[in-house]
Amino acid sequence: SSMRDIAGIAGFQALAGQHVAVSDWLTITQQRIDTFADATDDHQWIHVDAQRCARESPYGCTVAHGFLTLSLLPAMLQGALHMAGIRMAINYGLNKVRFPAPVPVGSRLRARLDILSVDDLPEGAQVNWAVTMEREGDPKPVCVAEFLMRCYP
Repeated sequence: SSMRDIAGIAGFQALAGQHVAVSDWLTITQQRIDTFADATDDHQWIHVDAQRCARESPYGCTVAHGFLTLSLLPAMLQGALHMAGIRMAINYGLNKVRFPAPVPVGSRLRARLDILSVDDLPEGAQVNWAVTMEREGDPKPVCVAEFLMRCYP
């Protein structure tokens, strides 16, 4: 996908209410899942035990942590946008996060990024993104969320 150029706060404001970008595809490998399990101390077998998953899981394979999927958002956003005139962008928070479908190992994911609204802050603006994370070949999204990003020029 091509990068979307956004020039300063005014660039975000001009895109309020619109579809803005789609990130590149990113592959969820077992190594990425294992590294996330180590980083978060969440080694639940549905994420890391391929043999047990083959026997007992409805998916037949390991699946990514929902929070792993969610944590890829900033990188996907950065990869899809070129922000000029923004000194600093901070992940302020999330609203209404859901994981409607699993992410089996080997999945390719990407994020569809729309701007819901842009709110003024004393020294910058808060950009409210509607994010839909898609899995290649699956009509159901694997993550939907409102993502709040604070931008300072």
